[in-house]
Amino acid sequence: MLHLEDFRSSLPITLLTFLILKPSESTYLADFKPNIVILLADDLGIGDIGCYGNNTIRTPNIDRLAHEGVKLTQHIAAASVCTPSRAALLTGRYPIRSGMVSDNGNRVLHWTAASGGLPSNETTFAKILQKEGYATGLIGKWHLGLNCESSTDHCHHPLNHGFDFFYGMPFSLMSDCVYSVLSERRARLEIRLYFYIQIIVLATFTFTIGRFTGILSVPWKIIITIATIGFLVFLLWYFLHILIKHGDCFLMKNHTITEQPMVFKRTTSLIVKEAVSFIERNKHGPFLLLISFLHVHTPLVTTEKFLQSSKHGLYGDNVQEMDWMVGEVLETLDNQGLTKSTLVYFASDNGGSLESQIGNEQHGGWNGIYKGGKGMGAWDGGIRVPGILRWPGVLPAGHVIDDPTSMMDIYPTVARLGGGEVPKDRMIDGQDLMPLLWGEIHQSHHEFLFHYCESYLHAVRWHQKDSGTVWKVHYVTPIFHPEGSGACYGRAVCPCFGDGVIHHDSPLLFDLSKDPSETNPLSADTEPLFSLVIARVEHAVQDHQSTLTPVPQQLNTFNNIWKPWLQPCCGTFPLCWCD
Repeated sequence: MLHLEDFRSSLPITLLTFLILKPSESTYLADFKPNIVILLADDLGIGDIGCYGNNTIRTPNIDRLAHEGVKLTQHIAAASVCTPSRAALLTGRYPIRSGMVSDNGNRVLHWTAASGGLPSNETTFAKILQKEGYATGLIGKWHLGLNCESSTDHCHHPLNHGFDFFYGMPFSLMSDCVYSVLSERRARLEIRLYFYIQIIVLATFTFTIGRFTGILSVPWKIIITIATIGFLVFLLWYFLHILIKHGDCFLMKNHTITEQPMVFKRTTSLIVKEAVSFIERNKHGPFLLLISFLHVHTPLVTTEKFLQSSKHGLYGDNVQEMDWMVGEVLETLDNQGLTKSTLVYFASDNGGSLESQIGNEQHGGWNGIYKGGKGMGAWDGGIRVPGILRWPGVLPAGHVIDDPTSMMDIYPTVARLGGGEVPKDRMIDGQDLMPLLWGEIHQSHHEFLFHYCESYLHAVRWHQKDSGTVWKVHYVTPIFHPEGSGACYGRAVCPCFGDGVIHHDSPLLFDLSKDPSETNPLSADTEPLFSLVIARVEHAVQDHQSTLTPVPQQLNTFNNIWKPWLQPCCGTFPLCWCD
């Protein structure tokens, strides 16, 4: 039998393809372990890149991947927001199975110093490949938790989930990292704190006047205590932006904080440098590298080189800079002679954010013909994302697959390619993509895909294999504001429950094969199979829900509040600073 290095360097790629494609030659597949590079964008709309139809934003490097590989046109994220979607990608499981959801409106992790995060008993694909001898690295955004009981226990850290190397943000880039109109938390907290300040000032003034006039006999000690609390609240209100910026917007290398707060003008170059360095250090392979871009999340931090480079303002500039970063990674693979031995996967964690606007300028993505966007329950604009896989000589170049696939499919796919096995003690929702990509099968393994918004099931997709029709049944949809606007303007994201959603007693039914934009709901009068489809999907929901077991919700209120004893700090808290 050939040694791995001989196999990599001397075997003609056509023979390699032949050996891998033959199911009986599993020993060859086990011996040859490709490098795996996963490129994950943040909030990128499927309509933002050239190979998915955009002809005004230049994305030549991402387009190159599609030209040289396989493009998935119905690639579905497990959630329309980042934290649960990323958890599903890493574990191959719906977020509700791992507890990476809540039922009270907490859609994502809100603080670095929150105790919620990806549970330690979840097995990521990085853990599987690490055991198979892979060098594993994560560069960029994590946003799946950090600490549990102290500021240094790092229980949720990437290095505790199968990665050998980490460089990036343990939290997430957000508008509050700079002073922006598009605030995720600062503006709301400032309003609340300002209200508290007014109440405290009024109480202090009233008690003081009452004391001097003899109307009230409130002890001075109480008045001074209230005034002191008011002063502290005022300081918190005044310095809130700085505290958030220092507390959440920092970089780590493995377990060490390297920049607190981040210096944004050099972040992009540092991420590219670390990615290139990781590939060069591990070029003899095999390696797994997950590059989790900070692009294209607001505040759209873009270097001067790319400012005003696009026709779509700062957002387009940011997309084009990310495409350049993709190009730097691909060029490194080329220069190191690794292109033909590396599987590259490109996707986005969820759809573009339609509500991200400043005046008339759009700061969020475009989701093409698909309805809705980031955070909008189960509408396809929030969950149908780019999906491209390239492995020259192994996967067919320029191939397009329209069948439903899931980001969760990456889990069993890379596990198998790396010679590992998925856990047998839990439900894995992803399906191995390789038979579909190779053309060994002509239909996706997925019959049903379940679309959650937090812990609430909003819709189900049914791929009716005998006819090829893809049906989608909506049980709950968000109420757009203003009515008919297609988004929830005036708030960060649409809600999952409560007064902001509609529960459809007669579910909405769409034939995505004919109506991918979900504009024409069908009824029993217009669709002869209406009752059959609804009944079949409801039966599938019952079967699916019978496989769910209760687990602690990592995004609930207690696990998602700021806890000062969990705050990572380079320096003396709260004066956290280092460079």
